[in-house]
Amino acid sequence: MTTEQIVEKLRVTLRKSAAKQVDWGAVSASTTIESLGFDSLSILDLIYDIQQDFSVQFEPEELATIETVGGVVAFLQQKGA
Repeated sequence: MTTEQIVEKLRVTLRKSAAKQVDWGAVSASTTIESLGFDSLSILDLIYDIQQDFSVQFEPEELATIETVGGVVAFLQQKGA
C-alpha cells in the first residue's frame, strides 16, 4: 500500500472509532490522535479496528505510544500494511 492509501483507509478506521465529530478530510500526518477525541478506552477499540482493517497483528502497547496519524501510518508500513 502507498502512504496515501494507508492514510485514506486509516481515516475510515478512525471515523468508525472516534468519539467526536471531526473534519476527516482535514486529517493529516501531523494530526494528533488525542485531537480526534480518543481517550484511553476508545484507543483500545481503535487498536482492534486497525488490526482488523489492515490485517496486521501487534501488541497494543506498540501503538499506544504513537501520537500522530503520521506515526500510525509509519507503524503500519513497518508492519507490512
